[in-house]
Amino acid sequence: MLKNENLQVVVAVAVVIALLIGVYVAESAGYVAVVPSGSMCIPDDKNGWIHPFARTLMEGDILIIVPVNPKDLNTNYPNSDVIVYNTAVYGRIVHRIVAPTTVNGQIAFYTKGDGNGQDKWPTPPSVSEYDPWSPIQANQIVGKVVLRIPWIGQITLFLQSITAGNSGRIVIPIIVVIIALLVVVEILGSIRNKKAPEAKKEEPQTIQPESTAIF
Repeated sequence: MLKNENLQVVVAVAVVIALLIGVYVAESAGYVAVVPSGSMCIPDDKNGWIHPFARTLMEGDILIIVPVNPKDLNTNYPNSDVIVYNTAVYGRIVHRIVAPTTVNGQIAFYTKGDGNGQDKWPTPPSVSEYDPWSPIQANQIVGKVVLRIPWIGQITLFLQSITAGNSGRIVIPIIVVIIALLVVVEILGSIRNKKAPEAKKEEPQTIQPESTAIF
């Protein structure tokens, strides 16, 4: 029985560690992202905790991203695709396509955060409200957003805030160590409980039947 309990604990912990590593690898590969700001949030209070299933993105949402051929992207604003792309100055950004264009004969895209500027999504924005670093060229695009999971990414944002953005390198090993310690404590507790003397069970008292006298 003790071995079975320990095995269950080890398997559960292994699953948790595998999930952590899987999320980290997926994020590093660009298939998962966390919305770091309220630039895509409607309405513009940017607290990330209202309208959890709204069409636009909230701070702390986890995003599932898939690679895409830029020619297949939907540019029909306001139902256009939300894309993830890299910039030289601002790093990785998640914004919506507002208009297509061409750069050196190649397709490119103007983008904008849904909650940025005077013209909030779904109002068509003026050209002056397009992201100043756009147009975005095909080689900058990581993929498009296909799914959002509300709020869960708040944990990642918190960890990044206390580790200067190095949560992947610092926090995951710490979590693994903590889980390993919990496993050891659990196993030692199980062993101690197993060795503890069991309370003596009281023997049930039997009542002897009274002898019947025959006269």
